[in-house]
Amino acid sequence: MAGKQQHKLEEQEFCCSVCLDLPKEPVTLPCGHSYCRRCIEECWDHEEEKGQYSCPQCRETFSPRPFLRRNNMLAELVENLRKKSAQQASPLAAVDCAGPADVPCDFCCRTKPNKATMSCLMCLASYCPAHLEPHHSVPVLKMHQLVSATVPLRDKMCTKHNKLMEVYCQTDEQLVCSVCAVDEHQGHTTNSVSAQMAETQKHLVSRQKKVQRTVQQREEELRELHQAEENVKSSAQTALEDCDEIFTELISSMQRRHREVKQLITNQEKTASAQAEELQLQLEEEIAELRRRDAELEQLSHTDDHIHLIQIFQSLSTSCDTPDFSPGAAPQRSFRDVTDCVSELRDKLQTVLRDAWPRISATVSYVDFSLLPAPKSREDFLRYCCPLTLDVTSNYPYLHLIDDNLRMRPSPSPYAAHQDRFIKFPQVLCSEGLSERCYLEVEWHARTLSAAVAYKDIERKSDESKFGNNDKSWSLECTTNGYSFHHNNVQMMVPGPCSNKIGVYLDYKAGTLCFYHVSDPMVLLHKVQTTFTQPLYPGLGLHYEWYDVGVFAQLVKLWQ
Repeated sequence: MAGKQQHKLEEQEFCCSVCLDLPKEPVTLPCGHSYCRRCIEECWDHEEEKGQYSCPQCRETFSPRPFLRRNNMLAELVENLRKKSAQQASPLAAVDCAGPADVPCDFCCRTKPNKATMSCLMCLASYCPAHLEPHHSVPVLKMHQLVSATVPLRDKMCTKHNKLMEVYCQTDEQLVCSVCAVDEHQGHTTNSVSAQMAETQKHLVSRQKKVQRTVQQREEELRELHQAEENVKSSAQTALEDCDEIFTELISSMQRRHREVKQLITNQEKTASAQAEELQLQLEEEIAELRRRDAELEQLSHTDDHIHLIQIFQSLSTSCDTPDFSPGAAPQRSFRDVTDCVSELRDKLQTVLRDAWPRISATVSYVDFSLLPAPKSREDFLRYCCPLTLDVTSNYPYLHLIDDNLRMRPSPSPYAAHQDRFIKFPQVLCSEGLSERCYLEVEWHARTLSAAVAYKDIERKSDESKFGNNDKSWSLECTTNGYSFHHNNVQMMVPGPCSNKIGVYLDYKAGTLCFYHVSDPMVLLHKVQTTFTQPLYPGLGLHYEWYDVGVFAQLVKLWQ
């Protein structure tokens, strides 16, 4: 404290008497007093009219105005005083006052104590950096255990005995003080806080690794989501451009046909008008000729020469015969038939648009950006299992369904005939149609298993009814030697480990169908990416010989 007062006195000795602060760019007058250059120049500026300039301290006058020179020695001394002052003020300035969420220093006597940075578990007190100094310099205090002041020490104290909780009771899984360990927790399995800390650290590291793996997984999902968003945007832009081009072609074609029909009607109108004008001219000429003859006959009717009348009338009778011309007798023609043809075309186009629109609308709605991430582990897949049963009405006549219609096996006696049965191949559909996410597993023992999905209206009686031989079914054929995928009568070989249990995962809206070798982890055998337009029905198919033993295929019951 005395050092600070002495330092304060040293500063006052060198202060500028005008601004009462350490001089900035100190200058010395001829009388020996020193000031800030700016301070003394402002004082002398006010004395400019007098023509005399005085020292603010001793009042000695100068004329003319003295030339001011920098006092280098005083400038260096002032600079040292400034640095010394800053060094003494920095420890206090670096410490922040304790906020509502901070631990306050127990030794600060001010109204607003400083923020504590460390707590001593021996002294049971918290310290700011200034008051923590003895714990770094005093030998006895150096032996104390210091911890970061993250929480108040009262939260680490036993409320009953007001002692530090330094024992961990493993039986009750809680921190207790040494007195509680002897009294309430006598006979319990206890551990020191330091030993428990090591155990907790192991669990913490394990949990941290799990969190890091989850973070990596979520980051990967985020990248996939960003990629899906970009794909959707790109696909949507391409679809918009393609649709614009297609509809532009349709509109252009309709406009072209419109112009052609108009041109045909106009040309036909001109042709008919020309023909009508020609006929009108002929009729007008004929009418004129007939009127001339009528006048001759009228004149002849008044003659009194009977012999001449008879001679002339004979020739007139012959020349008066004209072809029978009656345009009005012809059927009335109009362009109404053309209008009817165009109306028929309009009705047919509207019918086509009406029939095609539901499929277009449904196809667009399948593009769902809000889809959940695809499952990774078998545990994830099992979240999408759903109850399924084999449909006896679609079952091949010589397959027998048992175990609540979950298992099928060959039967020597056929089922009764039914219109929905498969009659060419040993296969069966499930009763349930799928239009969401679904996961199912199939177990089998046969020469060949067909794990399939199909539309309800798949062919039932022809050679095309086999799963994968048409465009309405997708089938993975499994043998003891390997796999092959079939769709629309196209076969594709599929590599992968052989298994008697196959997982089928359908994401209907995403248009994804996956076949898996069921294991931990799951092994993807084949993936289909398409657009489904009807609900899909899972199906099973078998290939076997009558003398084969133990042939079966079944849906694994994954649901409760």
